[in-house]
Amino acid sequence: MYEKIDEQFASDNYSQICPEVLNKIIELNSDNAQAYGNDYYTKYAADKLRELFETDCQIFFVFNGTAANSLSLAALCQSYHSIICHELAHIETDECGAPEFFSNGSKLLLAHGKHAKLTPEDIEHLATKRDDIHYPKPKVVSLTQSTEVGTIYTIDEIKKIREVADKHKLHIHMDGARFANALVSLDVTPAELTWKAGVDVLCFSGTKNGMAMGEVVIFFNHDLAEDFAYRCKQAGQLASKMKFISAQWIALLENDLWKKNAKHANAMAQYFKNSLKEFNEIKLKFPVQSNSVFIEAPEYVIEYLKEKDWIFYSFIGAGGARFVFSWNSSTARIDQLINDIKEAFKKKQEL
Repeated sequence: MYEKIDEQFASDNYSQICPEVLNKIIELNSDNAQAYGNDYYTKYAADKLRELFETDCQIFFVFNGTAANSLSLAALCQSYHSIICHELAHIETDECGAPEFFSNGSKLLLAHGKHAKLTPEDIEHLATKRDDIHYPKPKVVSLTQSTEVGTIYTIDEIKKIREVADKHKLHIHMDGARFANALVSLDVTPAELTWKAGVDVLCFSGTKNGMAMGEVVIFFNHDLAEDFAYRCKQAGQLASKMKFISAQWIALLENDLWKKNAKHANAMAQYFKNSLKEFNEIKLKFPVQSNSVFIEAPEYVIEYLKEKDWIFYSFIGAGGARFVFSWNSSTARIDQLINDIKEAFKKKQEL
């Protein structure tokens, strides 16, 4: 028998494939198609993405976010270069050294800004820290959007980062694992939040927004995409049956399903945040701006939730927990979580 678990909020990766995406895979399965991305559906999905971003960008489909980030960063710099990012950036905390590996050794230079966001001052400091030949030359700024703590870079913030990046001839890479959540939170267009603000390359996630797998690397600067298809092939990221990745993107892009899914996930985060207001002992660790909620709670609450089989990450220290909501998170299940939090406080009072 397969083990089943109740709906959890440890990650939006826990969620199922949304029905429209699954149905599109089944629909396109009835047709034969050329292999390795030479099929009509992959070209159609790429054109739909160009339409969404309002520009003639270069599109590459890969299996996962680690490959998207690592290969795109490798395309932006040489092994003797460095990448400026926040110390909580996903490429630093959760990629197992893949960016360094695929770039043959490019060093990550870490900043410590508030709420996991880089500032122009951070970039200026790291870009000018040293300029001798014994130190890796800064070449790229990498922004995580939404950040690893659920906060969001505004258009104005990105434009200011672009100014300092231009000053030091730096490319801007955006890790968009939760890019859709940032977009709907700010209520801006994909173009406004990327190339119009100065982003050179975006890694746009579909997995966290209702797909089974599949991310897209979007180069707004065509020159930076030179030979990128070869990087994908060499890294094992060129799907032979590519249409089953692109089919999912077609489903997400039709009728703005990607936006609907992201809006729901964000709304569930707000629902959970508002439900926590009755607990004076629970504090928010960071502003809730996308689909993640980080809390600080008494350790006995955290332990009780674990006893009740809630799954969540506690990587922000004792008494901390992260809850992430997805395209199909339900208020009923969130209410169960709130009730268990109430029960934890009640049991403590009874002691």
